[in-house]
Amino acid sequence: QVQLVESGGGSVQAGGSLRLSCAASGRTFSNYGMGWFRQAPGKEREFVAVIIWSDGSTYYSDSSKGRFTISRDNAENTVYLQMNSLEPEDTAVYYCAADQNVHIATMRQMAWYDYWGQGTQVTISS
Repeated sequence: QVQLVESGGGSVQAGGSLRLSCAASGRTFSNYGMGWFRQAPGKEREFVAVIIWSDGSTYYSDSSKGRFTISRDNAENTVYLQMNSLEPEDTAVYYCAADQNVHIATMRQMAWYDYWGQGTQVTISS
């Protein structure tokens, strides 16, 4: 049974930082793509970043590039999202997801992800 458990959300002021964690369990994720998505109130869920577990390659959305960093800890089976220079527009529920057949053509599309966490709330005040 695959489980993804997010943590690290909270409320900070604009310009601040947060680090989200996604603890993965239930199988070996060495061939997976591990992504972060977010959903703001009244909006569709959108891609934030993804890391290819096998080689550590990372990809970002335009809005997260340069401010967010995705990484993984093999020993802890955990994926992180370091978020800096946060803006009110970053307010959303952030979800961790796992794609067992990750491909560069589809890794930004939520429909291709097989497993999802429950989400963690991030609130940025101005």
